[in-house]
Parts: sequence; C-alpha cells; structure tokens
Amino acid sequence: MADEFAKGLAIFTGAGLAWMILAGWYRTASFESTTQLIDPLPENLGTFDQIGVLLMDGMLYFALLGALTFWVLIPGARQLRRAIDSRRQSN
Repeated sequence: MADEFAKGLAIFTGAGLAWMILAGWYRTASFESTTQLIDPLPENLGTFDQIGVLLMDGMLYFALLGALTFWVLIPGARQLRRAIDSRRQSN
C-alpha cells in the first residue's frame, strides 16, 4: 500500500508543479491581482503557447486522475479481490 501512495504522491506533486508553472505563465495577468492562476487565457496565442496551454490542462487532469487511481481505485480493487477470494474460500 505504501508503494501506491508514493506513486500517487509523485504523480500529484510532479504534475501539480508543472500545472502551477504553466498556469503562472498563461493564467496570471499580474501578480497584484487576486485571481492568480485562474485568469482567462490571453487572446492570440501562438503555436507554442497553444501547446503550453494544452500541456497545462493535461497536467491538471493527470495530477487528479493519477492520484485518484493510485490512492482510491487500485487499493479498492485489491480489497474487492480479497473479499471475493475470501468469500470463495469460505463456500
């Protein structure tokens, strides 16, 4: 179980850091504003800026889904498998 927690934590922190860096570049108009990291995207983005925005959105979903997978889904599936195996053995 500690192995899954470490994998989920590594995915969450790595992808979260990448998202924060990219959101700081693309979604922060000024550092005096109160809506840092959630401002609307600037208009007229170039090709590399669009790739950066796509990567930013991908990192957010990767952080959330990766942590959910390793912290909830995999341990839940193992518990379910153990419960099914123990029920089969008791019958």
